[in-house]
Amino acid sequence: MNNKPLQESLSAGLYIVATPIGNLADITMRAADVLARCDGIACEDTRVTGKLLRYLGITKPMWRYNDHSEPRDRQRLIESMHSRSVALVSDAGTPLISDPGFRLVREAREAGIAITSLPGACAAITGLTLSGLPNDRFLFAGFLPNKDKARGDMLAGVAHIDATLIFYETGPRLVKSLSAIAAQLPGREISVARELTKLYEECRTGSPEQLTDHYTAHPPKGEIVLMVGPPPQREIAAEDADTMLADALQTMKASQAVALVARQTGLDRKVLYARAMELRAE
Repeated sequence: MNNKPLQESLSAGLYIVATPIGNLADITMRAADVLARCDGIACEDTRVTGKLLRYLGITKPMWRYNDHSEPRDRQRLIESMHSRSVALVSDAGTPLISDPGFRLVREAREAGIAITSLPGACAAITGLTLSGLPNDRFLFAGFLPNKDKARGDMLAGVAHIDATLIFYETGPRLVKSLSAIAAQLPGREISVARELTKLYEECRTGSPEQLTDHYTAHPPKGEIVLMVGPPPQREIAAEDADTMLADALQTMKASQAVALVARQTGLDRKVLYARAMELRAE
């Protein structure tokens, strides 16, 4: 444990501070320290952030900020960071992850502002670790579109990705999204995580049809992490793997060709490498 005394004030700059996604006790010690010592806090909703500050016993100036704020308001905030320490928080979780902050961070960096990011709560990661779905490779894709066609197009666009897909969704739209997943990504395992870190936390896994039936009968509330397992591995005939290897070997080193075909087929790399050497010798 670091027993070094804390300095009285923070250096000027921007501090990106993750806040709890439900349970206020999930605030980190470092986040609480930065919020206590900064000169002010840029937040989505002063009422929501005010509740957290009261829990921590902190009083600070707060300025409402989101990515739709006027450019001149954002510029004034950035200019203040040359001499003051400003903490950026969202209503819940890590700023910028489907929350405001991208434009502020980008323009602050261009202005030469020192930027510090504090790790902390993130609903997408919390949901993934609860789901039981493969987590060695995943894609976070934010909120699904509200319109049916746009939602279907987005799902079709990521259908080929060999990874667990993570989306944010709301209770009233969940059943429509599950139906779209059933149509665009058939045969996938789905997990729905809701009320994360709260009293009625739930993580339910099943097929899109099973979850559609459940949530039609029990309409959910609140914000949801909706996760879709990777596509099932299809059986690859030996001659198909040979063709894929032969094509890849025309433009790649053997190790690169093997890695590519292994990703595409799920076949063992050692077996593919041995076959690649045979093909090279033919």
